[in-house]
Amino acid sequence: MTRAHGVPRDLVVTLVALLPVLAWDLSGLDLPVERLLGTAAGFSWRSHWLTSIVLHQGGRALAWIVFGLLVVNVLRPLAGCSLPRAERVRWVLVTLAVLAVVPVFKDISATSCPWSLAEFGGSAAYVPHWQLGLRDGGPGGCFPSGHATSAAAYFTGWFALRTRHPLAARRWLALALLLTLLFGAGQVLRGAHYVSHVLWAAWLCWAAAALTAPRPAPAAAYAAP
Repeated sequence: MTRAHGVPRDLVVTLVALLPVLAWDLSGLDLPVERLLGTAAGFSWRSHWLTSIVLHQGGRALAWIVFGLLVVNVLRPLAGCSLPRAERVRWVLVTLAVLAVVPVFKDISATSCPWSLAEFGGSAAYVPHWQLGLRDGGPGGCFPSGHATSAAAYFTGWFALRTRHPLAARRWLALALLLTLLFGAGQVLRGAHYVSHVLWAAWLCWAAAALTAPRPAPAAAYAAP
């Protein structure tokens, strides 16, 4: 973890990344976006093959396939991977830890998903997720996005690879960001999550990955994502 003017750069990046998340929360655009996508009859994208099968079910399967490859990488390094076994083991364990972060928040969340709102055919009233403990009359347990975590949890690859394989680390991070966006967008279209749920899931995964990241060698340059 290199430093900028005495401050760990990973911390700087994490705090800067928090700003657009907070800005979206303050904008109050979560519900207006869902109103563009849903009606009193529900969300037309909820059961669409692209969002339901490809992005949701397929995304979940892809996440487990990638995790399986990380486990295989521990037993036998995949092509081009020169990480020592201890670092490969750490990568797997840290990814598991990051995957567990968002479910903890979901378990205590009183926020219901958009498709549970009365105006979209459910029974809940809209209550912003930051109004902690205030029940909305629905099932709750929706904040933040668990499905976006299927991709965002793999931000750990950036931290694992950046010192020994900087180019691979940048490509890994770009792909993880793209899949987080796609998986999150699919859930927003389905009415399964608000945009803020996706943003917070991504930020929490990044923060957890940064917090548990191995410290790069002092001479290693920090390559921007």
